[in-house]
Amino acid sequence: MTDLPIVGAQLSVLDLDKHRDWLFEKNRDLELPEFCLADILANAQPFIDMAKTKLDGWTGRLGIHGPFAGFELDVKDRDIRAVVQTRLDQALDVCAALDARQMVIHSPYDGWDACNLDNGPKDRERRVAAVLDTLKPAIARAEDLGVEMVMENIKDTDPRDRAAVIAAADTPALRLSVDTGHAHWAHWVCGAPPADRYISAAGQSLGHVHLQDTDGYADRHWPIGRGNIVWEAVFQALRNIKSAPHLIVEINDFDRVEESVAHLEALGLAQ
Repeated sequence: MTDLPIVGAQLSVLDLDKHRDWLFEKNRDLELPEFCLADILANAQPFIDMAKTKLDGWTGRLGIHGPFAGFELDVKDRDIRAVVQTRLDQALDVCAALDARQMVIHSPYDGWDACNLDNGPKDRERRVAAVLDTLKPAIARAEDLGVEMVMENIKDTDPRDRAAVIAAADTPALRLSVDTGHAHWAHWVCGAPPADRYISAAGQSLGHVHLQDTDGYADRHWPIGRGNIVWEAVFQALRNIKSAPHLIVEINDFDRVEESVAHLEALGLAQ
């Protein structure tokens, strides 16, 4: 049992007290979701102070979910790009204040791209360049802070698209994230590979995994075991890589986080 991966969770600062013993016992990975919100980023200090107090004595790996609402990372309008860069910088301020080592960002790719990225001979390269133009100042600062930004699949149907961005950036400050529920939706609805293949495709560039269950019809964020993801395949793919990603249960009902990890434990896959 002790050689099984230790799974953590996304938990609101306000919910940390409920799960303190579970979190601290194994110093589980933790992701704070509040800092994806622009209103909180504009006044982050109360949440930073609360997190520091509640996490005193915990020595696990900390990450935050970065901002994403209302924009895509491949934005070409320079005025809008400046706003996106400001939001990313505000989130990196939070990482610096909390000594968080990771920040989740969202992929701009979707099913349309799967059919249209090759319309022009340089369309793929232009898309990668647009993403990296937006991320350039954030990457430089993340490198200085020792923070990994991890790009999560959202509506992606081809895991190679995000991988091309990470390869072009060629920096430890930008790695890949896989969300199992998003991948499962793309598999069922769009004919994309299953979730375990997203993990295998990421390989050593994988820094982070959102573990959530679904039926394949929608982005459910159900407790693990309620949907129909094949968890044995997911964790076999994780065993085959050596990148030690943060493993984060990301479900809508924080009260069922421990139940989700217990389900994986009962399957002999994690602890």
